[in-house]
Amino acid sequence: MPETPDIIPELERRLRAQTAGEVHADAAGRGRYATDASIYQLMPACVLVPRSEDDVAAAIAVCRELQVAVVPRGAGTGEAGQALAAAPGNTLVIDCSRHLNRLLALDEQARTVTVQPGMTLAALNEQLRPRGLWLPLDIDSAFEATLGGMAGTDAAGPRALGYGSMAQQVQSISAWMADGELLDFGPVAGLPSGGRAAALAARLRALTGACAAELEQHWPRVSAGIGGYRLDLFDNRRPRPTAAGSHVGEANLAHLLVGAEGSLAFVRSLTLRLRPLPAARVLGLISLRTLAGVLELVPPLLAQFKPTAFELLEPAACTPGADPFTLLIELSGDDPAQLQTRLAEMAVLLRERNLPPGCIVRVTDEAQQQAVWARRRAALMARRRPAGPARPTSFIDGCAVPVPQLPAYVDALDKLLRRHGIDVEGWHGPVGLGQLHPRPRLDMRQHGSKGGTAVMRKLAEEVSVLVRRFRGSYGNGGLVGGEWLDWQFGSKLNEALRAVKNEFDPGFLFNPGKIVRPGKMDDPARLRFPPRGAPRPYKIMEIKPALAWAESGELPGLVQAVEACDGLATCTAAGVCPSEQALQSETHGVRGRANTLRLALSGQLDGGLGGPAVQEALATCTGCKACRSGCPSGVDIARLQLEAAAQRAAARPPTRREQLYASLPADVHSGLRAWLVRQRNRSPWLARLAEKHLQLSPRRALPEWRPAETFWRSAEGLDSLPATLAAAPKAAVLFVDTFNGAFEAANARAAVRVLKAAGYTLHSPAAPAKAGHLCCGRTALAVGQVALARSRLAALLAALAPAAQAGLPIVGLEPACLLMLREEAQALGLGDQAAQVASQALLFEEFIAREARAGRFALKLKPAEAPLLVHGHCHTRAAGAVAPILEVLRMIPGAEPALAEAACCGMGAGLGFEAEHEAASLQIAEQALLPALRARPEALVLADGCACRRQIAHGAQREALHVARLLERQLLS
Repeated sequence: MPETPDIIPELERRLRAQTAGEVHADAAGRGRYATDASIYQLMPACVLVPRSEDDVAAAIAVCRELQVAVVPRGAGTGEAGQALAAAPGNTLVIDCSRHLNRLLALDEQARTVTVQPGMTLAALNEQLRPRGLWLPLDIDSAFEATLGGMAGTDAAGPRALGYGSMAQQVQSISAWMADGELLDFGPVAGLPSGGRAAALAARLRALTGACAAELEQHWPRVSAGIGGYRLDLFDNRRPRPTAAGSHVGEANLAHLLVGAEGSLAFVRSLTLRLRPLPAARVLGLISLRTLAGVLELVPPLLAQFKPTAFELLEPAACTPGADPFTLLIELSGDDPAQLQTRLAEMAVLLRERNLPPGCIVRVTDEAQQQAVWARRRAALMARRRPAGPARPTSFIDGCAVPVPQLPAYVDALDKLLRRHGIDVEGWHGPVGLGQLHPRPRLDMRQHGSKGGTAVMRKLAEEVSVLVRRFRGSYGNGGLVGGEWLDWQFGSKLNEALRAVKNEFDPGFLFNPGKIVRPGKMDDPARLRFPPRGAPRPYKIMEIKPALAWAESGELPGLVQAVEACDGLATCTAAGVCPSEQALQSETHGVRGRANTLRLALSGQLDGGLGGPAVQEALATCTGCKACRSGCPSGVDIARLQLEAAAQRAAARPPTRREQLYASLPADVHSGLRAWLVRQRNRSPWLARLAEKHLQLSPRRALPEWRPAETFWRSAEGLDSLPATLAAAPKAAVLFVDTFNGAFEAANARAAVRVLKAAGYTLHSPAAPAKAGHLCCGRTALAVGQVALARSRLAALLAALAPAAQAGLPIVGLEPACLLMLREEAQALGLGDQAAQVASQALLFEEFIAREARAGRFALKLKPAEAPLLVHGHCHTRAAGAVAPILEVLRMIPGAEPALAEAACCGMGAGLGFEAEHEAASLQIAEQALLPALRARPEALVLADGCACRRQIAHGAQREALHVARLLERQLLS
């Protein structure tokens, strides 16, 4: 096929005309799909996110006519580049994860389910669990990985030992052939006689029959990590799963598509076999001091106990105080007592081998078992976190050997790695399948013999020889493992693989360059970070960051913050990025945004960080900070958004709307501005005028205020700083922000009354000018006006510093503003004073909860009159400060506050006020918050965020109160 970008305009035109899907032909849109969780980057010509099966069929027809390759993509969680084009150029990537993700049919009697390829494993099992059924794979990326992608790679998982890999779960597959025909693949015995599928099966039987001797000689005797097509389809040579059913031995043509990486046909739907949920499970954790010691136990334990899961845990996942090497063994069954007996038998086996009695921990409680699995996953995620330019690199971790050979193989592999100066920090993996997962940390952009590509090549060559010696499989498919099929299978079996490809896809339409005609794993043209000696080396644009970024190692801090994203797609799971969940778009998710920023930083997008592509990707980010904890690599898009806004502000004059946001703290003291806002809210004509000139939504009422009635004009009951300092510890400083001081001054007054009623001496700093107030700079920072934000925040810090130095708590009402003191003040480089103030800054509820626990805070309150429903501000959630809200509300007699499970209201960064983003804002709110409010019409709604309260008022037509207002209402005196 020709490899030229000249096809892009015609391909884009045809796709837009003939499909209803989302088409990306721009550099940023294509770049977001040029990477996955691997080390590679290969730009496709176009990306299609189909909305229906008809879109897929039409796209295949267009590509066949234009001679454009088709690459199917699920969540992009692969670490070997399976869902990337084999070469940059004329390839269409079709993302099935966004819309082709429905459950099509469920037969509980037959225990089968039919799903579209974009459905995730976790979503399926969530629907099956109430019916007592499950798909027993439980891969680590269950919340992100799609079932179509899992079929493409023959995904396994920790319980593959007991239940098999994806192939054992597939009953049939419906898929489009390269010529457009939709074909059903299933058990060979049941294929319609005379049909195309039966003819393909017959030719495949003849083909593999002619290779019987080579299959006997070269086919690996392992159950995981075998690349290529299923040439053993009619003579299965893989070890049988311990809990497998009778169907495992049948010849099933659908299994030829499993593990084929989308290179034979394009999956329309999958019919999967389900299992009853086990009635009981138990875990045995066996800890020893040496790796060799635990590996010697694997064969006898495997033979006697036939576990459903059998892993060597990461050291970080082990029980504290345990020896460094821990085996996890799971036994499943219908009789809990029998499982307990088998655990006791396991302890006897260990004693017979003269192992100490305390080396095994029995875990029978379900909650404790879940905690073990959670520690295991957390340790694996932490291991992936990059340390500077060196990254854990997946290229030998898919190797598998027969289990009896595992101790000798690992010993030889460990010596090989150490000879190359690579110390495996934590051996781990499914030892019951004959696998361990070493991922050497390599710097791909380093040039020369010590560079990542050179080390990877040398290691791969030596490990391949080692694996061959032990009759194993090199494993990893995709761009990593394709070239190793030659030595693994030999020339005749490779001819058979090519023959299979020609039978199904003679024109190489589907995912070419995978399995057949693979390229080199270290081809610099494929790498995301090609080294200096490559034809197109990776370069970072010179940029002066506006914010302070932590510096460590060779890379600038800003670059490290962006490149921390490893593409694993954990962020696509529900609850991590509210805008991605609402908009169902890679553009508006954490990974998509991080990729866009990386492309911009490396000069692959016009305009750099301040360019239009970055602005588009970040426009719907609410700054909720959920990514910071939800991303295992700690990618903080909220902070990166502030940097990008600053870079954009430095490159061009501010828009009128940006000026309005930045000037808001000063405007609340302007009578003219206050009058104009009131008139605009009452006049549709003025609202439309504001939409035209300020891009403000005419459907949203702007917050109103009266300058003469702000908190700073009418504050009562406050004390001087000297008096407050003298009254410690029953004293505090109240930081009143713009929102609670002007738009909802009743909140600040309520806080004063509540704290005074509890006996606290209270001070609130005032601005030098009587008409103004001290502001944290949040609104200026949000639009990139860093200098203005820094000056405002510096003035506030200077006023708060004397109290902070004296150890007085600084209490804030608006989470976004108070947490500016704890977080963004550091990013603005405001030094020791910022750190000192941050150490004393507390949210209103945090302060009350702390004081109550210390025995200093008590109020006489009236009983609750209604149920309480709490919406936690997203910054409060990110800071782990929601629990104190519930703790404080429980001080009200009879109160049983409930938390609305909603990560973000959708109003962050003023999103809902912006005409072009109002719909997106409401979509975010409809994900969880607004439905939760509608489900509890009897409840009193509490929300500490000003923006949250406005969204609730607009989207649910309900009033939400700040906790300070509720406590004030409940005061007895």
